[in-house]
Amino acid sequence: MHAFAPVKASVNAKRHIATERWKFRLASAFGSLKLRITLGAVGALMLGIGLTSAVLVGKTERDTLTAQRLRELDEAVRAAAALSHRVVNLQRALQATASQLDAATLDDDARLAAFMDAQPVLRGMFANLFATGIDGRIRIYADASSLRRPGTDLSTRAYFQRTIAEQRAIVSEALPGRVSNEPVIVFTYPLRAAGRVYGVLGGGLRLAGRDLLGDLSDEAQSDSSVLQVVTDAQGRVLSHPNRQQLLQPLSVEPRLAQAFAEWVGNGSSVEPTGLHLQQANELVSASGVAGLDWMVWRAMPQAELLAPLNAARRQSLIWAVGLIATMSGAMLALLGWLLRPLKQLEDRAQHLFDGSHDPLLGWPTASGEIGRLGRVLQHVSAERAQLEAFNTQVLQKLSSVMGAAPVGICFTREKRFELVSAEFCRLFERTESEFVGQLVRIIHISDDNYDRVGSQVGATFAAGQAYVGEWEMLHADGTHFWASLRGAPVNANDPGAGTIWTLNDIGEQVAARAQLEWSASHDGLTGLANRKALDNRLAGVFEAMPRSIPAAIVMVDLDHFKPINDTAGHAAGDAVLCAVASAIIACVRAGDLVVRLGGDEFALLLERCPAEVALRIAENVRQAISGLALPWQRHTLRVGASLGVASLTIETPDAAAWMSAADTACYCAKGEGRGTVCMAPGTLMQVLGETTPVAE
Repeated sequence: MHAFAPVKASVNAKRHIATERWKFRLASAFGSLKLRITLGAVGALMLGIGLTSAVLVGKTERDTLTAQRLRELDEAVRAAAALSHRVVNLQRALQATASQLDAATLDDDARLAAFMDAQPVLRGMFANLFATGIDGRIRIYADASSLRRPGTDLSTRAYFQRTIAEQRAIVSEALPGRVSNEPVIVFTYPLRAAGRVYGVLGGGLRLAGRDLLGDLSDEAQSDSSVLQVVTDAQGRVLSHPNRQQLLQPLSVEPRLAQAFAEWVGNGSSVEPTGLHLQQANELVSASGVAGLDWMVWRAMPQAELLAPLNAARRQSLIWAVGLIATMSGAMLALLGWLLRPLKQLEDRAQHLFDGSHDPLLGWPTASGEIGRLGRVLQHVSAERAQLEAFNTQVLQKLSSVMGAAPVGICFTREKRFELVSAEFCRLFERTESEFVGQLVRIIHISDDNYDRVGSQVGATFAAGQAYVGEWEMLHADGTHFWASLRGAPVNANDPGAGTIWTLNDIGEQVAARAQLEWSASHDGLTGLANRKALDNRLAGVFEAMPRSIPAAIVMVDLDHFKPINDTAGHAAGDAVLCAVASAIIACVRAGDLVVRLGGDEFALLLERCPAEVALRIAENVRQAISGLALPWQRHTLRVGASLGVASLTIETPDAAAWMSAADTACYCAKGEGRGTVCMAPGTLMQVLGETTPVAE
């Protein structure tokens, strides 16, 4: 299996290269001006067609819905009017028959049966006919197939009671029939003679049949999308394509529930002129049936109504896509033909900086914007050629200047070297190739130095001045040298234009200056600090008062030094002085100052030193000096020392008084026979937080 790994890797690499190539081609294609113009035009065309189509289709939809809503309202009103007219005809037919049924016939069963049998038209209009006496008992009941005398008592029925009481025709509410037990509507008419009611003639219509409302619903259902329902004033369903819905509230019908709720919310008005009601995804109209307080409801789905428009919209979209595709291809081809000079211009512009091409040849001859652009680029090409020739001359001169300059010169931009002179390379012991493109940081001894130079240069340039400074720089081999650095921006208004620098090696000057500074503060013979250095340190001590307490001055005066100069010579005296200086340094602390005041006089400045420590150090110095034995020309040179110690107190007025106290103590030491250490009288020392006098 391992043998196939290289093959698989090669296949994956080829796939990756192919993918990247297609990505590049796709990016190049979308970067094409022709394609972008075409896409822009296609986008504008699509936007225009889309907006126009949306506006027109939207208006058509609104107009279609409005027109259909009006038609549906007319249909509802027409159906309600037809139902009302049918009820009136039924009532009239019942009235005409009732006027022929006298009391004698009602009381005679045979004559009553013959009378009912002789009413085929009326029996065809109703599902059943019946006649009752004033007591409400049914005398005869006739339906399509037979005549019966069920004897059913209707006296408790509301419609019967109203017919007797009001002596007029009544249409009942929907209710279950006493004989058939089917949902029925009963029409009644009072039988009267001489102003007296002696009975009732009635006819029943089955809601489940086609007697009164069924054919009306069936007529509506010839269009399967239309739902037509009849309800009473309370919203109970009297007619519905689904017979299971009879006598149910209209709120259970999902296609009319929202409209019914709106109708109830508006007061359940039975309006024969019709109503528009809101129902999601439906066009709903309703109209009241005059004289009955019934309602006819119609619902038509908006989706089916708008289906032709949606089909037309899809068809128009297909045509629009085809039109846009055709126009896009034509526009792309036209732009390709029109922009041929632009391709020639692109090819020529790619060689704009190629010195081997004549700057005046190879440009396209075209009119319009492309022609003007070509002429501009041709002019730029000619100007560029002249400028390059001039720049070549300038660079040659600049190279000559930089090569002959006795100082290092470099040009930097964005913290990198771009141009360096031969002297600059010599100073840093690097070649030009090792500098160009490298960070400026490589010539600095540390990041801290580099950052400090950068901050100073930035502040100086911001003030509108050239920068001058002295810094330690780094040779290629890691050694340091001192250099004088001078820099100025190429363009003060453009920080990105870069900076020009000059650099000199000033190592000898720095060393000489350091030597002068050292000589100014040190004794040339012993290398100890001199009186000037002591005065500077004393001034600092008094400036820090009282924080500088405790401190002490020790004055040292050599004993028996003059005879050495007189007998062995000044060279011997100088040797003794150097030996004494070394002995003193060996006895003091690292931070203590050892001073040669002149001749054979020395002084010690002991800072942060209590009196008892100063006395101990003075004693150690005395012993070290007394123990010196310097061989010199068959002789051994020896000296002693008298030392005076004066501690600094808060009452000490100034450095002169302090020095004077130490001198006085030194004189006391000499007066007591030399080779001793004396403490200046009246000085104090700090011991464990308490100030106590120090014994002399």
